Formats: sequence, structure tokens, C-alpha cells
Amino acid sequence: MPELYLLLGGNLGNRTAYLQQARESIAADVGTISRSSGLYETAAWGKTDQPAFLNQVLEVKTELTPEQVLQRINAIEHELGRIRQEHWGARVIDIDILFYDSLVLQTQRLTIPHPQLHLRRFTLMPIAELAPELVHPVLGQSISQLLKSCADKLEVQIYT
Repeated sequence: MPELYLLLGGNLGNRTAYLQQARESIAADVGTISRSSGLYETAAWGKTDQPAFLNQVLEVKTELTPEQVLQRINAIEHELGRIRQEHWGARVIDIDILFYDSLVLQTQRLTIPHPQLHLRRFTLMPIAELAPELVHPVLGQSISQLLKSCADKLEVQIYT
């Protein structure tokens, strides 16, 4: 069964509750969550005049195709109240596909691996907790190597 890594994030409302609801919906509609990282808090990236984000990475076993995963996670975001108003804007939930096994895919709607994951400390830290030796199929480096060389200096903290 394919191994999928998803990044959850949000910075509006009860952030932990939205992440919990997203996890429950992913388990019901996408696949079995085999592992979850801790929660990480970071200042907003890209558009910085907004509340801090909570992020978490999930390792999921799924029988769905990448396109089916994208449809389901978009539906989950919509069900939880995600409104897409501006790029990098505030949101109650965001779910991104980071990896789908070692698949490299680029379509009009979907790019796997996520094209900016190696540039974002808030993505690399939680995935490094779960899979530090996972090799990026395009860049040929492990997650721990990508984290060491990441130029993103935003502070990322474990959220308690």
C-alpha cells in the first residue's frame, strides 16, 4: 500500500481542534494514519501579517491514487470551513501532499513531491521527526540533510 506524507496546518480559530478534525477525516476518507508528528508552531511564512500556524505531518497508508487523495483532502478542507481568498492567507486548515511513496508527478493540479517542502523549516521539522532518512526523489537528499541546509530561518517550536 502506498505511503503518503501529508502536512496539516492552520492559524485561525481553535487550531488544535481543526487539526484533530482533519486527522479524523483523513483516517475516515483517505487511509490509515500510521504515524503522526508532534505539533509545531511557527510564524506565518510568505504572508507574515497573520497569526502563527500550527503544523503536523501524518504518515498515511492509502489505497487511493494521488489524484483521489487530492480530491479527498480538498473536500476535507472545504468541510472544515477552508475558504481560499488569497495565496498564503490565513486559514482554518490546509492539507498538502508532501510525498506519495517515491513518486515524481507534475500535472496542472498536482506536483509531488511538494515543490517547496525543502524550502520550509515548518515542513521539514515535523517530517524529520517521522522519517529523517526519507530521500527526496528529485533532490536526492534525505530529509535530515535538507533540514540542515534549509535557508528558512523562521523559528519552529514544538507546541505543547
